[in-house]
Amino acid sequence: MMPSAPRRRSAKRSARVAVSSGRGNVSVGRVNVAVIEAYAGLARRVLAGPARLGRTRLVAVDGPSGAGKSRFAARLADALAARAGGVRPPLVHTDDLLDGWDDQLTFWTRLEEQVLGPLRASRAGGYRRYSWVRGRFLDRVVPVPAGPVLIVEGVSAARAAVRPELTLSVLVTAPAELRLRRALDRDGAQILPELRRWHAGELAHFAADGTGAAVDLMVDGAPDLPHDGDRYYVRVGRRSGSGDGTV
Repeated sequence: MMPSAPRRRSAKRSARVAVSSGRGNVSVGRVNVAVIEAYAGLARRVLAGPARLGRTRLVAVDGPSGAGKSRFAARLADALAARAGGVRPPLVHTDDLLDGWDDQLTFWTRLEEQVLGPLRASRAGGYRRYSWVRGRFLDRVVPVPAGPVLIVEGVSAARAAVRPELTLSVLVTAPAELRLRRALDRDGAQILPELRRWHAGELAHFAADGTGAAVDLMVDGAPDLPHDGDRYYVRVGRRSGSGDGTV
């Protein structure tokens, strides 16, 4: 589901704050660390990384619904375009590949056959976008060129099955109550029963998949640190002993 613009949180967090150019790791014992980093630096990191999906660098932006994945993925795509003469990398939203609410995690075969498989063979892919209004896949094929970078954004985008082919994996997080409010503000209270079932499915997946422990980067999708959200994001360090997949 496509999240709305992030809102500030007023809840206090036990954290230390730093500003970073995007290089180096953060570890302060058992204390959470929030670091403001530039999308431009992350774009450099992606382009300097190895292409593991054919000749394409695959970036997965994962996280629960309403966390801010789409915004993060779009800003990273903008930063990559700025380094490539304005050529924006393709951005695939997994919501466009779902065959309705019941296809939360089982859409992957569709993504594999239509997008990942062709790019793995250095060929262009393409998919038909699902219309949540019409309840069917549209006829027009959305092309996915076999370029230097592909960003896939959505719940389970960084699942274990694709990790060996990822150049970068990102998990965007936000408090559950905020994510729920964002979704209801966007789509209306009538989706609440489906949304609660969806959230339960997300939690089960992340726990079984171990996503939180496996990703390269964890991002706060609802930061309360003052920063320019178009140019910077807030990276969150893990507590010592964490890594159980909790988001």
